Amino acid sequence: MYIAMNRFQIIKGYEDDFEQLWKNRESYLDEVEGFLGFNLIKSKTYKDYTLYASHSTWKSEEDFISWTKSGAFRKAHQGAGTNKHLYLGSPQFEGFNVVQ
Repeated sequence: MYIAMNRFQIIKGYEDDFEQLWKNRESYLDEVEGFLGFNLIKSKTYKDYTLYASHSTWKSEEDFISWTKSGAFRKAHQGAGTNKHLYLGSPQFEGFNVVQ
């Protein structure tokens, strides 16, 4: 199994906007081979931002990589740049293979 995470620093005061964006978006993940599950997780609020992470699980790293090259990925991320005002910096990706 493979876990893909993007960490987001959301500017303090924009947390509700960010959460609504994720709750209301179409991810198209149900169209993708190897997708197992997704969670948006929230951490602490710091001086300037609140830390969030998108957490998705996949059957394999290859399935995740295939998704990033798919039409479903492009559809899910179209217009993502219109929300830059919510973010402090760029998302930080982390990928993990589960140790059995």
